[in-house]
Amino acid sequence: MLNIEHLTKTYGDKRAVDDLSLHIAPGEIYGFIGHNGAGKTTTIKACCGILDFDSGEIFVDGVSVRKDPLRCKQVMAYIPDNPDLYDYLSGIQYLHFIADIFRVPAAERRARIRDYADRFELTDDLAQPIRAYSHGMKQKLAIISALIHRPKLVILDEPFVGLDPKASHLLKELMREICRDGGAIFFSTHVLEVAEKLCDKVAILKAGRLVKSGTMEEVRGDESLESVFLELEDDHV
Repeated sequence: MLNIEHLTKTYGDKRAVDDLSLHIAPGEIYGFIGHNGAGKTTTIKACCGILDFDSGEIFVDGVSVRKDPLRCKQVMAYIPDNPDLYDYLSGIQYLHFIADIFRVPAAERRARIRDYADRFELTDDLAQPIRAYSHGMKQKLAIISALIHRPKLVILDEPFVGLDPKASHLLKELMREICRDGGAIFFSTHVLEVAEKLCDKVAILKAGRLVKSGTMEEVRGDESLESVFLELEDDHV
């Protein structure tokens, strides 16, 4: 579903991502872990077609992000850690705006908005302007808008930041549902306990370079994911 092949991205003299290759298959929840500045967000933005890169290739459902970014974006969704929404719109206006972009038929969008808004307990707030929303409410709205076109690939950057425990639990359930339906999830997180319980596979990035990846059992062994991560962080690159 997502193939990253020898991705390299530099900023001046700094190599933010260094020859990174990863494969996220349909049905997988893939965690992306690393310290601040390790290159996770740069990688994610490159996968979404937001950020250009120096070399390598990225394929979404077999399509090159570099050659046909629009087609890739039609089958994916991206949820950033701090979503920028149109504050002057109401929640329901924003959802219809996103549904229009993805050409979601009226009946389908109404059903999906009703389902997701009820599950996130946001239905009563959809008529309110987004500028009146708390950070957590904005995060919920961003999640609903990302799922409204039923993407095959969902890419999330620190998705649990700002969510209350109930909303976090619901998001995990939705991530599993997407994978059960043949989609794939690729997300970054600093919450290693969440990654350990939720992910099928995980990749650890350090200073732009992949230092370990594989199934949770392969990466963790007999240790906790936290112990493995801290050991790798203490090693010299």
